[in-house]
Amino acid sequence: MVALVRTVAYLGLEAREVEVQCHIGPGLPRFNLVGLPDKAVSESRERVYAALAAIGLALPPKRITVNLSPADLPKDGSHFDLPIALALLATMGVTDAEQLTDWIAVGELALDGRVVASPGVLIAALHASSVGSGLICPLEQGPEARWASGVPVLAPRDLTSLLGHLKGSLVLPEPPRGMIEDAQAGNDLKQVKGQETAKRALEIAAAGGHNLMMVGPPGSGKSLLASCLPGILPPLSPAEALEVSMVQSVAGMLEAGRISRARPFRAPHHSASMAALTGGGLKVRPGEVSLAHLGVLFLDKLPEFQRPVLDSLRQPLETGHVDVARANAHVTFPARVQLVAAMNPCRCGYAGDPARNCNKYPRCIGDYQTRLSGPLLDRSTSTSMSAR
Repeated sequence: MVALVRTVAYLGLEAREVEVQCHIGPGLPRFNLVGLPDKAVSESRERVYAALAAIGLALPPKRITVNLSPADLPKDGSHFDLPIALALLATMGVTDAEQLTDWIAVGELALDGRVVASPGVLIAALHASSVGSGLICPLEQGPEARWASGVPVLAPRDLTSLLGHLKGSLVLPEPPRGMIEDAQAGNDLKQVKGQETAKRALEIAAAGGHNLMMVGPPGSGKSLLASCLPGILPPLSPAEALEVSMVQSVAGMLEAGRISRARPFRAPHHSASMAALTGGGLKVRPGEVSLAHLGVLFLDKLPEFQRPVLDSLRQPLETGHVDVARANAHVTFPARVQLVAAMNPCRCGYAGDPARNCNKYPRCIGDYQTRLSGPLLDRSTSTSMSAR
């Protein structure tokens, strides 16, 4: 007998359906997991084995083969634990295999049988809504999954309660929908004394959706002004809030299914790598420019960033999305941001200050500011700030 359970693999903000096929046949006892699993998926054998033992079930002493189809699609993430366990249980006759065909399952298993959270549940719920299926997900992510309209959601705490619901001996309640958080008050322009030109430039950037670069000495209020920008931008619309939450869900940052209407504000350190800023890595994840989607990306000490890292932002700022190409995957993340950058006029920051003599002035200004490429400067509006 072969049991089939559906789940998904994540490629950026897209969910690709994956069929978990389980077969138990004669032969030496062995548990084979095939279908291009990565290390986290391969280790699910041990988690599934321990979770089933925790609820009083043991795997039969036979040859067990689990295939993740399509076999040429790379699989990564711990959310394959639950569908693999359900496919095993259906093959063993513990639960009805036909009943599981109406559901898509995602979730990681703890060694004691609990179903614990994994990133990307909102993406899986939207996919389940598009194909007319229900979703089985961890209890704490039930409110997140309920944001997908018209999707029946099962959110069990552990395998025991899930099996009880499937057998009809227990009814799992429908999880509540997550809360919508209004935009919280952050820094306000009232906190900025003086700098009327800079504040006017900030208001123009907010009204027109322009990028902005502020140049001024240390202590002139550049970082404070940048943090005030989300407060003068309009709140996210419901569709925009859902779009931002999808990126946060893939990154594992969506807590308790709460969707916020506040504009994202991201301020990475100047030592950030290219993968951290634009996305990538061994397991492709969204970078800071995507986490700031429909919000503000603030780059302080702009010339201190590595030049290739800054130049990697040129295409996202122009197109509004990031294409991350790898040998085994091609992933697209949204990246419509307002870039706000801040920098000192030179390395010491006090160029032209009569109270602080610089023996390299004015050459130090040119040396410092030429670290930025012309195409990147063309994508921003510059404003100078005084020390007061």
